Amino acid sequence: MGLNDHKSGKEANPWAQQTDQALEQWLQKNRPKPLFDAFFIGFLIGILIFGAAANVWGFFALIPLVLIYLFLKKPKQYAAAKQEWERRKGSKVSG
Repeated sequence: MGLNDHKSGKEANPWAQQTDQALEQWLQKNRPKPLFDAFFIGFLIGILIFGAAANVWGFFALIPLVLIYLFLKKPKQYAAAKQEWERRKGSKVSG
């Protein structure tokens, strides 16, 4: 049994286990803020460029990289949660 062994062959949807109220609260709380995200990603890239120019590589170079990854992953999480929310709303209307 490995990490990718699923009966359906698809990746499990973590949003399917949330209640409607919890999902709605998460969507409201984590609404994308593209201007802030773009500014912060640019700031972190600037830190990486400064570190490269100052020839400072090491553990502290990983921190901006991890934060950039998290900021780039956030819209995908929001889109998946939004898709689950719309699927639930559609099933309530038609069912």
